[in-house]
Amino acid sequence: MNIGEKVLSKLKEEIPEIEYNRYIKQLSFDEKKSSSDNAIYYAPNTLIANYIKTKFSEKISHLFEVYSSNKVNVVITLKSKADVSVKAAKNVVDKEKIKHSLLNPSHTFDNFVVGGSNQFAYAAAKSVSEKPGDIYNPLFIYGGVGIGKTHLMQAVGNVLQNQGKNVIYTSVEQFLNDFLRHLRNGNMDRFKDKYRNCDVLLIDDIQFLSNKDSLQEEFFHTFEALKNDKKQIIITSDKHPKQIGGLEERLKSRFEWGLIADIQPPELETKINIIKKKCEINRIKLNNDVINYIATIIENNAREIEGILSKLHAYAKLMNIDINIEFAKNVLKEQQRENRANITIDLIMDIVAKELNVKPSEIKSKSRSRNIVYARRIAIYLCRDLTTNSMPQLAQYFGMKDHTAISHTMKKINELIKNDEDFRTKIEELNNKIKSTS
Repeated sequence: MNIGEKVLSKLKEEIPEIEYNRYIKQLSFDEKKSSSDNAIYYAPNTLIANYIKTKFSEKISHLFEVYSSNKVNVVITLKSKADVSVKAAKNVVDKEKIKHSLLNPSHTFDNFVVGGSNQFAYAAAKSVSEKPGDIYNPLFIYGGVGIGKTHLMQAVGNVLQNQGKNVIYTSVEQFLNDFLRHLRNGNMDRFKDKYRNCDVLLIDDIQFLSNKDSLQEEFFHTFEALKNDKKQIIITSDKHPKQIGGLEERLKSRFEWGLIADIQPPELETKINIIKKKCEINRIKLNNDVINYIATIIENNAREIEGILSKLHAYAKLMNIDINIEFAKNVLKEQQRENRANITIDLIMDIVAKELNVKPSEIKSKSRSRNIVYARRIAIYLCRDLTTNSMPQLAQYFGMKDHTAISHTMKKINELIKNDEDFRTKIEELNNKIKSTS
């Protein structure tokens, strides 16, 4: 696999599968015509070429730099126009000195949407960008996939790099590859100089240091050197240091020297604001109904939003129609089906029972107690809305006569949602909590 194919393979992990299959998979890399300055890809038609150029060229360029250490100009063109495109790209490269950095320039504080789920981590990162190496060193940010850890870390890096500081961003995987390459070539001094003489070290996915004894040893000494020189260290992980298995205790203790900040999955309001921000950045016009709908169907991973918006925008452009709620639901029905497949009735019952202080067995009982009926209605509605179970299946689960009983209950619930604001709010809260847990 050549570097161009490797980059697209990595991009596949970062974007929705449907986007990859529809657009990126159709690219072919020209290894012969590509150079250290230009990466040449061919698309089957102008529409796909322009779409990929607009949406993904910056990401592809970033991944080239990660894997080759070269900042390249990504050319997406048709085969017949390749020579013209390369010549135009070369003129750009000649005129502008490209800044070498593995930082994504779009990861800034201005582009980061702050909410209750990430407010503390945002404030900590902002403080570090103002006083690097002085407070919160190291800054350790942890949380699930796609909820903003890397964005915040690189936002700090972009601020400090613009101030002229030597910023290194790397993942543990790249740190390991770099370590092994220098070890094989017998020039470990160069490796040490690179990482121990920077002003800021940003390292992603530290959990992958687990059970890598030699790499942990090297990272420990790198950490010590930077900390002693009051150089800033920012680390991300999917879990708290104490929960990372296969990690030396001395490393765990050092990760706790500074500040540990967690990021939780975004709540509904934050999701809505993220969608609005993405629409603003990508110049996509959506009304509030569509924005609210998208916010309810995405799960923990806010990274899904960009893929959803790209999909809607592409469909609307190809079909030459405006995006309304009916159009959005039709285009995104597969996305909703996949999300619903991950949610079970038992999961819903456990969350509803816990939140409403009743037992799952009581919800399934024949009790007509007011609080039990309230919980049962909510559980039935959420099971119907969030799972793939049919009405007969739900009737059997809840011990009802047949599907008509479920249908009658759903009508009653829809009336309550329409007329009872408190009931509607509780439904929305539980809906969001279930999606965040699944």
